[in-house]
Amino acid sequence: MKARLHQSLSRFDVTSLLVVGDVMVDEFVLGEVQRISREAPVPILEWMSHRQVPGGAANAAANAASLGGRVTVAGLIGADGAGDSLRTLLMDQGMDTSGLLVDPLRPTTVKTRISATSKQSVTQQVVRLDRLSRAPMDAATELQLIAFIEARIPDVDAVLISDYESGVVTPPVIAAICAAAHRHGKILAVDSQADLGHFQAPTIVTPNQPEAERVVGYTFPDVETLTRGGREILARSQATYVLITRGAEGMALFGADGQVTLIPAYNRSAVFDVTGAGDTV
Repeated sequence: MKARLHQSLSRFDVTSLLVVGDVMVDEFVLGEVQRISREAPVPILEWMSHRQVPGGAANAAANAASLGGRVTVAGLIGADGAGDSLRTLLMDQGMDTSGLLVDPLRPTTVKTRISATSKQSVTQQVVRLDRLSRAPMDAATELQLIAFIEARIPDVDAVLISDYESGVVTPPVIAAICAAAHRHGKILAVDSQADLGHFQAPTIVTPNQPEAERVVGYTFPDVETLTRGGREILARSQATYVLITRGAEGMALFGADGQVTLIPAYNRSAVFDVTGAGDTV
């Protein structure tokens, strides 16, 4: 399996990928705790650093590009500074951003994580602030996005849907992607927080364990129930593969051929920030 993985990764530089979904900016602010506020029992942070990286669907796209893939991104940004920053971040990695449509009625999604550190303790996240809209896009923008997707799918090797339920991956968009991907024989990968039954026979779906448990309506306390749930999701989605990510327990891969592969997690003791882990998978 390790040899096959390395072989697959080595082929990224000849692979073209269309990523469709909820693009966003992951913003990280770090401050040092100096004292407790007199106004409320909260720490006062003195600003130390600030950085922005692609998040959500844009993070998945950035990971593929970092492996050498030729990536096109399709989604919505706002007419704001965050949208400009995101487009620049993606273009700096060599991605095609012509599918990033500007919707002046919604903000670019930004997830700001504020972390605190001190000389006596480790760095830890204090609060996360999300700026986003979950409203569906307007009909004209939806048609424009669908037209772009249908025009690009014939020229790529695979399509990835990254759905955070923020209004981009609508039923018409899903239907257009699935129909075009099947018509042209493309790999279709789906990472969605919505009902996986909305997607028509994808190549692979990649829910995390809580999402998978919501789909089937019961929890996975052991390998037996995990296997039952994985097979049930396979049947519901008509996918070729289901990959359930399980945090510290690793991953479980279920194939339509009946094969089940449990993949353990490595280096767990060094993990302190899981931001973007699902996008990376």
